[in-house]
Amino acid sequence: MRTKPNSKALHITLWISQGLLAAAFGMAGYLKLTAPIDQLLANGMTFVTEYSESSVRLIGLAELLAAIGLILPTALRKVTILTPLAALGLAIVMILASQYHMTHNEPAIATMVFLVISLFIAWGRFSKAPIQSK
Repeated sequence: MRTKPNSKALHITLWISQGLLAAAFGMAGYLKLTAPIDQLLANGMTFVTEYSESSVRLIGLAELLAAIGLILPTALRKVTILTPLAALGLAIVMILASQYHMTHNEPAIATMVFLVISLFIAWGRFSKAPIQSK
């Protein structure tokens, strides 16, 4: 691990952010992959009425893979570039989700918060506190 002495707090903050974001998207992705569409709608995921079931499942798969990518590469110190790339992928998903929510007059604050956290992780792991592969 190659970090500057004064970036220890940043490194810890990034790990916490990665864990929280991975937990949120891991659960959401798993739900979108496995739950019936009617149950997703009942849980407030109104977008399921606008997209095909296969699109909903694809979004779930993308979220689940990104959640894994936020943790596994850096924890194993193997192909660590995948962590900031996973964060960027989630940022793209959040931009699209925010656009959907705003065009349907729904609150987009949660997606904006996830977008900021995703961009923070990408920035931190790309440039400020990268973890070197073994």
